[in-house]
Amino acid sequence: MKEQITSRILMVRPSFFISNPETAADNHFQQDIPSLTFEQTTEKAQQEFDGFVDKLRQAGVTVYVHQDRSQPKTSDAVFPNNWVSFHEDGTVITYPMFAPSRRLEKQQEIIDEMIEGLGLEIKEQINLGKYESEGRFLESTGSLVIDRPNQIVYAAISERTDPDLVKEFADSFKVKSILFTANQSVDSQRLPIYHTNVVMCLANDFVVICLDSVDDESEKEILINTFQETEKEIIEISESQLECFAGNMLQVKNDREEEILVMSSQAYNALTSEQIQKMESHCKILYSDIETIETLGGGSARCMMAEIFLPEK
Repeated sequence: MKEQITSRILMVRPSFFISNPETAADNHFQQDIPSLTFEQTTEKAQQEFDGFVDKLRQAGVTVYVHQDRSQPKTSDAVFPNNWVSFHEDGTVITYPMFAPSRRLEKQQEIIDEMIEGLGLEIKEQINLGKYESEGRFLESTGSLVIDRPNQIVYAAISERTDPDLVKEFADSFKVKSILFTANQSVDSQRLPIYHTNVVMCLANDFVVICLDSVDDESEKEILINTFQETEKEIIEISESQLECFAGNMLQVKNDREEEILVMSSQAYNALTSEQIQKMESHCKILYSDIETIETLGGGSARCMMAEIFLPEK
């Protein structure tokens, strides 16, 4: 695990898009859009997806797009980063998913076609799906935010992020794990945020994080100290900005080795000019309008991109 960012990403174009009631149980970002029919939501999601891909490709990022199958209907297929990860040593991991309906997203066909299409190599495949029958879950880079050069994995514990499975991942890759709990206010309660990558984005030289969501002061101190030790500039966002997906960003690079911070239009518009200036001091910013996907899916730009670190053949 040496390179923090990649120029290759996998994205899955939805053939069906609607809010998933199974994931809404603990994803408090999901909302309905009652004014739209199913056909309208699918069409809008596809338009947003295509526009996002076009922007990434125009910026010089390699995007491998898989068109999702029409059956079975998988309403969250647009978020592939939750079920698979591709690593620099040639390892591919598929993960145990919290919602039974989302387990249908895991398709070997997607992996095989991508490998063939991009001329990449797989040396080992690991399937952690056996843990689903035990009620234990780990949703890939939704659950795991990885600092590859410094060999650290950050994970906010929730129903979708089992602490023992985080440690198993860390042991497998010989990295250090830092576990914490991140909460959001829902109906006057403090409830766990479903994914780590909603809370924080780790880039080459900086971290965007909502420290206000970490209620335990000792956990917060550990995070701050670790960021400082690994020389990451801390760019804090508020809980209201987090709710606009300002933590759900991903840094990538293009074919000219330029670093780009990718986010949604909603996330960008929620940032202050000072925060934008800090981010732009490190890299370019790219944003795209994915409002329908964010509202109904409860995920944003980072969730739509599965990073590809696999070696070439």
